[in-house]
Amino acid sequence: MNKKICIVYTHHKLGDLIWQLPYIKAISDHHNEQIDLIVRKKTQAQNIFADIGHINKVFYNDFRKGINYWIDVLKLMKIYFQNKYDYVYILDKVNKPAIAAKLLGIKNIIGPGIGNQKKWLTCRNFLTDEDWKNTYTEQSQKFLKINSIKIENLYPEIEIKTSKFENENKDLLIKGKKIAFGIDSFEDYKMWYEEDFVELSNLLYKRKLFDYIYLISGPQKSFLADKIINLSNKNFFINCSHKKLTGIILALKNSNFFVGNNSGPLNLAAALNIKSFGLIANDPIKELRYSKIKILRPDGLPDNYRLRDRKGMKKLTPIKVFEDIVKELKI
Repeated sequence: MNKKICIVYTHHKLGDLIWQLPYIKAISDHHNEQIDLIVRKKTQAQNIFADIGHINKVFYNDFRKGINYWIDVLKLMKIYFQNKYDYVYILDKVNKPAIAAKLLGIKNIIGPGIGNQKKWLTCRNFLTDEDWKNTYTEQSQKFLKINSIKIENLYPEIEIKTSKFENENKDLLIKGKKIAFGIDSFEDYKMWYEEDFVELSNLLYKRKLFDYIYLISGPQKSFLADKIINLSNKNFFINCSHKKLTGIILALKNSNFFVGNNSGPLNLAAALNIKSFGLIANDPIKELRYSKIKILRPDGLPDNYRLRDRKGMKKLTPIKVFEDIVKELKI
């Protein structure tokens, strides 16, 4: 009899969810079954993961606090009940998915067990409070290890058939060599400056590395794309800030390489196997150890350096970024 398996991940950032892909795959392989996934709607996982073979269904649920806490528990219980899961795996320390599973009498409820969560689990091996100081990647690796689940590939990978996105994004299919710049971030202190993107574009253009540049950002920060275009006064930019995620994915898949801030599009590009350069001057780089991202970083900066001030991104100069890209591309 086939086992029915659900995996729950509650973080809202797309990049964080992408980091969990190797562990989602490992759980699927461990049981030799497709899995269902419950995540936040903000991740848009139904669009991103539609072509991943080991993922069966993706459900959305809010993970709210206060008066809505128990409403979300009831929603989880409804999903669990309708799909008759044998196993519920929880990839973070949130109690809500475990409580919902416990109330329904699901026999296998497996999570990291930090804090009060362990009260609602059926497994016996837990992470420690000290483990929660580690990166999400390190936590998930240890979580699977203590539950005897083998991880075959530590690098996030996504397969997406982009032909289905072309009809509503024909303006992105312009002829010529394209690259992409990821110009925004959920945290402003991670963002490289607009004038530096302009200078980098000029350096890359002189080396004939592109005909057009997709500017990738969310609609809430479309002003960044507008500023880059106005500062540059060039006609080689394609503003993607008002595109849906499907359009962003199509732009990435049509790019020879990606250069961007430490944010969701950088992780997405790398998982799509696009050569990806990460502009990282204010963040530790430990979390990127299991990634195909090529880190662009000021010389001499410690690996664990963190500064929550955007001015620190000025340490990473356009000429340094340009030289590192050219060296990596071997041109």
